[in-house]
Amino acid sequence: MSTPSGPMRCCRPVGGKIVKVGVLALQGDVSEHIDAFFKALASCGCREGSTVVEVRSPADLAGCAALAIPGGESTTISRLIDKNGLYEPIRTFPGGIFATCAGMVLMATDVADPRVHTLGLMNMTVDRNAFGRQRESFEVDIPVTGLLDGPFHAIFIRAPVVTAAGADVQVLATLDQGIVAAEKGRYLALAFHPELGGDLRLHERFLKNLGI
Repeated sequence: MSTPSGPMRCCRPVGGKIVKVGVLALQGDVSEHIDAFFKALASCGCREGSTVVEVRSPADLAGCAALAIPGGESTTISRLIDKNGLYEPIRTFPGGIFATCAGMVLMATDVADPRVHTLGLMNMTVDRNAFGRQRESFEVDIPVTGLLDGPFHAIFIRAPVVTAAGADVQVLATLDQGIVAAEKGRYLALAFHPELGGDLRLHERFLKNLGI
């Protein structure tokens, strides 16, 4: 199954639900998230007409069952969220949120950088760029709680870590530096980039937890 890249992708399996997923498209690896969620919706058996759309304004969130907040530069994404009037719409968004790398930083309640206006949706403290600069990026296989069929091959690029998490946050994966995957209800925050590999298990887990 293939379809051209663009701001909207539609999956075409028969049966299941019609689902709309948004990807915050202000900065970062947006197209990779669109591709990954398009494939995950198809593998979850969503009906023809299910879409993955770019989100740049509050109106773009209408009808979305989930929102992905991609990796990138957390200070830039934070500034653009405010500039585009998306801060409160995302904070009050009733769907699921799939946050990777910079997205994990934005989901936290506490980040030691006044330039980041966090969403405060998950009770956790995050250390930005905990693993250093771009040249310190790395890949490693990590076990993820509740994920079947073996460890997940995780790609870390200028990654954050969670250094403290509240009792309502479930820790899914850790490295020596701290927590690298965490979940709270309909929110999933990852320090790494699952959209850059071919393994869709975390995307599928996230969608299934939303009843999709």
